[in-house]
Amino acid sequence: MAVEGKRTQRDYTVAFKLGVVSAVEKGEMTYKQAQRKYGIQGRSTVLAWLRKHGQLDWSPLALQLVPGKPTPPHMSKPLTPEQRIKQLEAELEESRQRSLVYKTMLDVLAKEHGVALKKAFARTTQILQEKEGLSVSRVCALFGISRQAYYKRIHAEINRASRNSIAQAMVQQVRLKQPKIGTRKLHFLLKEQFTEAGLKLGRDGLFDALRRAHMLVQPKRCYRKTTDSKHWLYKHPNLVKNRPKPVMAEQLWVADITYIETVQTTGYLSLITDAYSRRIMGHHLHASLHTDGVLKALNMALRQRKTDRALVHHSDRGLQYCAEAYQQVHRRHGVACSMTDGYDCYQNALAERVNGILKNELLTAKPQDLEQAATMIDQAISIYNQQRPHLALKYKTPDEVHRASVESDLCVAKKAAARQPI
Repeated sequence: MAVEGKRTQRDYTVAFKLGVVSAVEKGEMTYKQAQRKYGIQGRSTVLAWLRKHGQLDWSPLALQLVPGKPTPPHMSKPLTPEQRIKQLEAELEESRQRSLVYKTMLDVLAKEHGVALKKAFARTTQILQEKEGLSVSRVCALFGISRQAYYKRIHAEINRASRNSIAQAMVQQVRLKQPKIGTRKLHFLLKEQFTEAGLKLGRDGLFDALRRAHMLVQPKRCYRKTTDSKHWLYKHPNLVKNRPKPVMAEQLWVADITYIETVQTTGYLSLITDAYSRRIMGHHLHASLHTDGVLKALNMALRQRKTDRALVHHSDRGLQYCAEAYQQVHRRHGVACSMTDGYDCYQNALAERVNGILKNELLTAKPQDLEQAATMIDQAISIYNQQRPHLALKYKTPDEVHRASVESDLCVAKKAAARQPI
């Protein structure tokens, strides 16, 4: 049919219209292809024929018309009631199988992997209410729980949030002085305060409260070598290896050097720690790795010594500890010298552990210079000795254990002196 001037609906016969509609609904062409093929004028003429004479639903909603995209060629034939029932039955069976798969997956996660996702049903119910408009009763029925259980969980979540908020505030107060103290020690320090505040919060509960607030301490691992053991000076044998652990204070001291970073430079901290009480007996911050720095730490420790029992000084094989000036102080005070017999840091593990506690828990901010660093170190060691509970000491402080051991020893000495004849 050639295009000759403007046409109207009357120019097309009913038979022609039905033929075009039949071809489009059979999928032989789209309505736009039919429009071009037969030169039909008007963008919606063929669509009007389809809506009037067609057997399918050609409404805009059914066609899913999208601007700039081609229109679907045709719709499927309308289903009979029997076909629609079969389709719905198939969809229902598919939904039942999918629900069974999800339930089985939840059971496997709970039994074999310990992941109880059903415990999150309270939050899930709230989301479904907001987004899908489902009622509490309906969601609870789908979860297989009662409405009472749902509201009980809601109240428990509210109470838990309130309790955690109070506990987190208490933890922040402790961490003003000990910013990286661990959760177990926090629970030991705060047990009485929890009881006074009416909080039933155990160790695992505190872990959970701090985890929710992202307040758990993340371990920091770093290493810098401060020991020069490749020298010609005499290296003393290891008197600690394969020996019993000390049973009282001032039997064994361990010494080590660790670096302290400042904004301006790098300093070196010498520490001497009692192996029994874990008390830091002497310390000194110096700008270099010369022997003078470790000597000042040793002299400070000797000034705080309360007993005259046999004492062993254990360290690595660093040049500073092997120096003659350091060994002279040992001989003058009757201190036996012990050193690691190799390059294994685990042979001086206690000293390394004390270094880590100071740097990772208490000295968390970088000082400007060595003077400011020395002030920070004095405060940190005071907190470590007097306030920080030690796990190896059954949550007692190093000062408490050291004082008790020394007093016990002095008491025994007085009784022994009293028994001697005059």
